[in-house]
Parts: sequence; structure tokens; C-alpha cells
Amino acid sequence: MRVFRSSGLKGFMRDISCDPRSVKARKLEREVHVQFASTDSIVTTREGAVHAHAGDAIITGVAGEKWRVSRVRFADKYRPRPPLTAGEPGPYVSRPYEILALRMIEAFEVVLADGVSRLHGQPHDWLVDYGDGSLGVVAPGIFSTTYETVS
Repeated sequence: MRVFRSSGLKGFMRDISCDPRSVKARKLEREVHVQFASTDSIVTTREGAVHAHAGDAIITGVAGEKWRVSRVRFADKYRPRPPLTAGEPGPYVSRPYEILALRMIEAFEVVLADGVSRLHGQPHDWLVDYGDGSLGVVAPGIFSTTYETVS
């Protein structure tokens, strides 16, 4: 099984950017519900258990899917839905930003930047490179409602 490791460094991974099957996509503006972890915890996602630290955002999407975004990267990816103030739990809207994505043919694994959390991708899932040193796994149905292809 192929394993991809988040680098924690800005820029797209060569393994993804140089693959002729990769596509550029833009995150669509979608409302999500956000809670902030009060203590270190584990977030159970479709793709695996993810370690969250106090202050990290625990996000629930429109299909009930959950994921974690580190506190450091959260403000670049989401904005509060008025009248909510940044940092409060509640509704947020995803900011549009470009990613690279690769639809995988076989099962794969992603090691997150914390070096501990691992996501397990299934055949036809998307390997997503967020361009900020983090990688993710997105199911086809979620990808098609969350991103628009730009190339």
C-alpha cells in the first residue's frame, strides 16, 4: 500500500503535482459546524482516528462527516458566519482556495503532519494536497459537493 506523508511545509507535494492525473480544484464556500477542542482528543473520521489538540477545530460537514483542522491553519480556511465572532463555536463558511487532488486507483494511506494520525483511503477516494503541507483523504461523494475542478 502506498503511503503519503504530510510535510508540514508550504507548497504542493511533488508526487502529486507531477502526476499527470492530478487536477487543480477550488474549495467551494460551504457552511459547516465548528467546535473547538477543549482538551487533547481523538476525532473519529471515515478515514481513521485523528489526534486533535486543545484549540483545534473539529468540523462537521453537511453529510455529518467530521475532520480536524489545526488552530494554526483554521483562519485561513474558514470564516465565521455573522453574527458569530471568530473563535466561537458555531457556523463557519469555508473559504475558497485551490488544492491539488489525485483520484486514487487503489487503497492508500496518509500520515498527517503530527506524525501519528493516519488516514486510510479506499480505491476511488481523492488524495488532496492543500498546499500548506497537509494532505487529506476525501470520498468521491464529498469531493464532488465540496470542490470544483479548475483545470
